[in-house]
Amino acid sequence: MPAIVGVAQVISLGNSAVFHIGDVYSISPVSNAKTFSGAGSFNTGDGLTVYNNQSSTNTYDQDGVDQGNYFNV
Repeated sequence: MPAIVGVAQVISLGNSAVFHIGDVYSISPVSNAKTFSGAGSFNTGDGLTVYNNQSSTNTYDQDGVDQGNYFNV
């Protein structure tokens, strides 16, 4: 069923971003990434206090591929 959409303002999109309005059959990503970060790295807020006295990030990954996007074109 067709969608009726009002005004949409797009400020910016990333390299492999998907902007979708309306009907779609399939949306497939064209990239993937793995991120390693220490404790408290992605915390956001006003007046945030994080105590990480003995924190370490394990970046050892024994498998070569976690999840591929082989069939996405």
